[in-house]
Amino acid sequence: MSTTFITRTLDVTTGSTETVADLTADCDAFLREAAHGGDGLLNLFVPHATAGIAILETGAGSDDDLLSALHDLLPADNRWQHRHGSPGHGRDHVLPALVPPHATLPVVAGRMALGTWQSVCLVDTNKDNPHREVRLSFLG
Repeated sequence: MSTTFITRTLDVTTGSTETVADLTADCDAFLREAAHGGDGLLNLFVPHATAGIAILETGAGSDDDLLSALHDLLPADNRWQHRHGSPGHGRDHVLPALVPPHATLPVVAGRMALGTWQSVCLVDTNKDNPHREVRLSFLG
């Protein structure tokens, strides 16, 4: 039976370029306060229609590879029916179908049970909205 539920909102500035923002350190800091060395689940949720959460390697080019693959799958052109905002902005509204706006991770002894090269990242291709919220929730 769970005995702990703690939630917090993280404010992230992504800027005016497409980005993969590493949230791993922020998640670690949250779990130090919330998990108290216990086991449970960490849930991340982005309450935005144009951003997502991904678990991937960063710093070795995979983050840029992801953005490149998203460009190939979701070109920023005028093919989209959703047409407000910057040219090609409709693609940003399709992004959460490929990079979901949530992730749930196991927490063991107060730490995310990630693989050696895995990081928790916010993926944001929407250059029109440089400010994002990410809700972190621990259930333990």
